[in-house]
Order: sequence, then C-alpha cells, then structure tokens
Amino acid sequence: MRILQTISSMGINNGGPSTCTLNLVKGLKINGVDADVLTFDINTPNDKLIFEDSFMKIVKPSLYPRYGYSKEFRLWLIANAIYDLYHANALWQYSSHATIKYAFKNEKPIILSPHGMLYPEGLKKSKWIKKLSFLLYQQEDLNRVTAFHATSIQELRYIRDFGLDQPIALIPNAIDPEALGSPNFSIKKGKKKIGFMGRLVPIKNLEILLKAWAKACSGTDDAELVLIGDAQDEYKSSLIRLAEELKITNISFIGFVTGTQKLTVLEGLNYLILPSKSENFGMVVTEALFKGIPVIASKGTPWEELNTYNCGWWVDADINSLSGTIIRAITLAENDRIEMGKRGNQLVLDKYSVNAVGGMMKMFYLWLIKGGEKPTFVDLKKQI
Repeated sequence: MRILQTISSMGINNGGPSTCTLNLVKGLKINGVDADVLTFDINTPNDKLIFEDSFMKIVKPSLYPRYGYSKEFRLWLIANAIYDLYHANALWQYSSHATIKYAFKNEKPIILSPHGMLYPEGLKKSKWIKKLSFLLYQQEDLNRVTAFHATSIQELRYIRDFGLDQPIALIPNAIDPEALGSPNFSIKKGKKKIGFMGRLVPIKNLEILLKAWAKACSGTDDAELVLIGDAQDEYKSSLIRLAEELKITNISFIGFVTGTQKLTVLEGLNYLILPSKSENFGMVVTEALFKGIPVIASKGTPWEELNTYNCGWWVDADINSLSGTIIRAITLAENDRIEMGKRGNQLVLDKYSVNAVGGMMKMFYLWLIKGGEKPTFVDLKKQI
C-alpha cells in the first residue's frame, strides 16, 4: 500500500497543519505504510521545511503556491502514478484541488482533511474569496472526495452540517513523543506561569483572557501571564494597550518560537491556557499534556477530555469562568499539579501518539482500498 499526502506547505511557519501531517506520516511508517508527502518548496526567506527526508517530495512553488496554478505540481502527480490512495490536506488551495482532480480522474480513493476550514469561524475569513472558490471548484472537489478525516467530533459535525455525506473517520492529530523529549514531573519554584501559545489573533479570545487575568490576579507577584506567538503589529499593540488599561503588570509577550526554544518556553510553564472562541484541535494542547503541563481550555475547543481525565479544565470562555479557573490553578498545590500532569501525559501516550494515530489511519486506508468491516471510528452516513 502506497499513500501520497499532499499539502501546500510543510514550512515551519505553516504551524499545525505541517506538524500534524509530518507526525501522521511518521506514524504510518511505524505501522508499515509506505507514505510520501508532496508539497511546494519554501518561498519566503524567514521560513524553512519542518523536516527533510526522502519521503518529502518537493516541487518548485508558483508565484502564489497556496492558491495559484502550478504546472510542476500537476506534472509530478502524472509522472508518479504509483499510489493506491491520495490524502489531501486543507481546502481552498491548489495542492488539494489538483490532488482531488487527479485522483478522481484515475479512480483512486481520495481523503480530505479540512483542518478546521469548514468551521463557521474559518469560513468567515476571506469570505468572498471562498465563496468564489466554492463556485469555481471547491464544491465539486468536496463532492468528489471519497471520504473525510476529522480530528474532533465537533469538526465531524461541521462537515455534516455542510451537507457532505461521505464516510468520515474521527482520528485525532498525532504528536511525536521522541521529538518532544521527556516530560517534566518536578516541582516548579517561583512564579506560577500560565501561558498561551499560538498565533495572537482575535479568534483566540485573548481580550477575554486579559480581562479574566485582571480579575483573577492582576498585580500578583506570585503569578505571570505569558503570551507566546506571533501577531500583526496592530493587534499586538491593541493587546498591550488593553493590558495597560486593566493595570496588568504581571504579563509578558514572547514572539514566535520554534524547535528547542519552543520546548524550553513550554517547559517553563505551570499551565497552558487556550481560551479560543473556536479551535479545531490545538496541537499545543497535546504537546503540553505530554510534557506534564495541565491545560485550561475553553469549550470552543474539542478538549472535554481535560475534565474526564482530570488533567486540566474545560470551561466556558467567559470572564468569570476563566478567572475562577485561573485562581484554582495558581492555588493548586504543586504535588497535585504534578499528578494532574502525569494523567495528561498518559492520555497522550494512549490516544495521541504517532504509533496509535498511525495505526488508526492505516485501518481507514485499508478499509477504503479493500473494503471489509468498517472501523468503529468511521461515521458512515452513506455507503461507499
């Protein structure tokens, strides 16, 4: 069985989609699946490929590699007709369109991972471009797909709400424990640090986070709020102004971090907080849990397991709920925090490791190619 994953970018700046695609391929290979990734080369000076290996098939980018036509990409698909199944990542992009069109024409199974791009909040971004794209090609592409891959039950529901009735596999994104190093179950002294890690954008609900922080512990010397990630200058400036208006002094802004620097910053936190209005998965949640860091996540994220496994808190994204939870976290004894971290680490090893996720995806691929008994994690609205 030979599988081709396609994605517009495997650059570090592409964030979660690059990481989860890489980890999925690693998991597939652990489970004996021959999988490659076809993507565009990096075309910006401040970016680089997240990984380099023979399974990474790189083609020259077009002027607009995300949306524009690429002769090189199309010809590569034609010249390498060796795959049994094609797996496209993300919508509204030429890489996915070309893959779906090629696989459909050659009667090969094709899976699409939307990566949250059918969420209502995601559809609002560049709304008119997406409406035009939907009319020109995206609607036809969605109807041509053999099956979908959703990373959460929420995403599965949004796919169904969009009127799509193909089979959907509910398989989480994977993390690679080897790439993250060892978890830290030691007592942390000094300030209690609660950190947000990700892009600083309005959908992450950071204004509410700052207001909740101000209510919970503004000016407290024993706690610090750390915002980690890149942002447009005007939005970051608005957050800084809000912090000043709220008289928050125990806050720090750290820019975009990656690699070992990212792990060092993450390990320095007592808790991770993700107060998003809407979130498809949140790779940083599994990374934090594996490192033994409990997580506070809003109900706009698919992380109810934080409550069921007692490895964090899954709460409403309002000021009172967030501030109350922050107070509970910073007043929790370190030994109790460590035990919470151990439960989170075990949850990730059991359900979200590359080995576990790769095994599930292999079962899905085999079912689509050979048929047989449907995997239990597949939602089957329409027979294939």
